[in-house]
Amino acid sequence: MNNKRIGMAINYDYPDYGGMLQAYASFRKIRDLGYEPEAINIDAVSGSIKRRKIKYFSKKIFDSSIVKEKGRIISKKKLRIKLNGKLKQKFKERYEAFESFCATHFKTSTEYQSWEEMFDGCKSYAAVVVGSDQLWLPSNIAGDYYTLSFVPEEVKKIAYATSFGVSEIPKDQTEKTKMFLSRIDFLSAREKTGQQIIKNLTSREVPLVCDPALLLTAKEWDEEIEKERIIKEPYIFCYFMGDNPWQREFVKKLKEKTGCKIVALLHLDQYIKSDENYVDYAPYDITPDDFINLVKHSEYVCTDSFHGSVFSIIYHKNFFTFIRFSQKATLSTNSRIDTLLGNFDLKSRLISEDYSIDEAIKNSVDYQLVDKKVEALRSFSRNYLINALKE
Repeated sequence: MNNKRIGMAINYDYPDYGGMLQAYASFRKIRDLGYEPEAINIDAVSGSIKRRKIKYFSKKIFDSSIVKEKGRIISKKKLRIKLNGKLKQKFKERYEAFESFCATHFKTSTEYQSWEEMFDGCKSYAAVVVGSDQLWLPSNIAGDYYTLSFVPEEVKKIAYATSFGVSEIPKDQTEKTKMFLSRIDFLSAREKTGQQIIKNLTSREVPLVCDPALLLTAKEWDEEIEKERIIKEPYIFCYFMGDNPWQREFVKKLKEKTGCKIVALLHLDQYIKSDENYVDYAPYDITPDDFINLVKHSEYVCTDSFHGSVFSIIYHKNFFTFIRFSQKATLSTNSRIDTLLGNFDLKSRLISEDYSIDEAIKNSVDYQLVDKKVEALRSFSRNYLINALKE
């Protein structure tokens, strides 16, 4: 391929630790393979995308699960930040930390001023890659950006590990989903549920590949982080998105048993006031590479996050994964945790409400066996990406 320019439809600038790190892993791996990736700058059309998503949610006004979950997550957090001066300053530090990482780790395209301009701009790419994370959530399908519908027919389109985030597509989106999937030349999935959705809608058998974060080894991630540990004392690192009090009780018992301090990143997806009472350290000026540092140097990791689990596996941590959503929740993304832990025979790391703290501490991980499975999937996934880019 003479043209090495690759456009990347990735969520590279959203302030989420796992999301930004997996976006960077995609970017770096494509760069390391000898290409010239650039994240597509959609700032000028973001308003159009948001309006489409708002229209989607307005149609779901009678779905109490969606309204309740989205309302609590978005409105309460924004209001708390606005009304609390100290919290507002802390979030300013957090957002600045994200902006710093984003500015130094990604090359971005010109800011396309319209969909038409972006369509023309894509003609200069050898391929456009979408992935990974939950970019095909129903609301994002409605937003119609990560669907690659704006990419010209003649430009190669690649989906790397793109996740639907849900176990099934809403009936009113099946035709649209079938249509955009049929335009993508190279399809892959991150979860088994995603594989099944694609097969059901397109009859295509697609490979299961690893999350981009797993494409990089611990040694490669070490190149991105400061060598000095941020927290000097032994600690339990908590990375919780959901509001499940019993999980915090588990952490407090773990602290009592081990004597480790509790370090947590607070108010991530939503504002949870009670979380401020169980931690010893709650830093806010944490960049995505600092997040890796906190995982790497911890004694234990407690998380309900997919990427919290991913980086725990990469760094051979003694980790505990908690299910965030009830199985009935409309916005449940439990399937990705199930696939991740199932791929590496790590379902024993799932913690339920009645799990004994003593049993949890004794339950160790044989990382020699895990590493073999990780490396096999990493190698397979890397070859998928190489073949998709070169063909």
